[in-house]
Amino acid sequence: MPSLLLLGATSDMATALARKFASTGYDVLLAARNTHRLEPLRSDLAIRYGITASLLEFDARGFDYHAAFWEALPVKPDLTICVFGYLGEEAIAESDWAECRNILEVNYVGAVSILNIVANDYITRGKGAIVGISSVAGERGRQSNYLYGSAKAGFTAYLSGLRNRLFHHGLHVLTVKPGFVYTRMTEGLTLRPLLTATPEQVATSVWKAVEKKKNVVYVKWFWRWIMLIIKSIPEFLFKKLKM
Repeated sequence: MPSLLLLGATSDMATALARKFASTGYDVLLAARNTHRLEPLRSDLAIRYGITASLLEFDARGFDYHAAFWEALPVKPDLTICVFGYLGEEAIAESDWAECRNILEVNYVGAVSILNIVANDYITRGKGAIVGISSVAGERGRQSNYLYGSAKAGFTAYLSGLRNRLFHHGLHVLTVKPGFVYTRMTEGLTLRPLLTATPEQVATSVWKAVEKKKNVVYVKWFWRWIMLIIKSIPEFLFKKLKM
């Protein structure tokens, strides 16, 4: 039976991903800081789908412990999905280094730290796949969220390079760009229904993309074209906009 490691398993997207992959026969390792919140999900997955579901303590910013975390896993997963993220408060982060650092470390440094370890082990074992949940926010810096966007831009570039490296070892890396998603992280934002996906739509898109070994997937296809238009605006005009 294949196994899945979900890094950042307390998010709404992670819950949907856990259910989707468990329903297709994956054992699931749920890794997060607040594992006590995951016991109901763990129990439900095990009973509903007849799979093995485990809880693991994991902190995206605990860089010094990432190697030990990976070595201590009860089973090395066939698939690792990095779903953790932190939107943060842009207005606060612009003048508060602690908030700024948190945004950068969770969305980029923590992801690179753990995925480097995962990738190296997959190369050694000769099998494994990695999924990174990035963001369309990383495609062009906008004043409303350029700190979060810059971290996601770095993560997208990292995944692209990792995909290039692991391809030569017969391994798959998928980059996911969901666009807006209805989650607790976006609860206070005004979201347009047409542009916004549900966690379940994200999970289905990820599962299909993993099965087809796609490189990059936009959960709602039109985000690819929206971002193409935004990226095509000349800088001398773009800087005058309020986005």
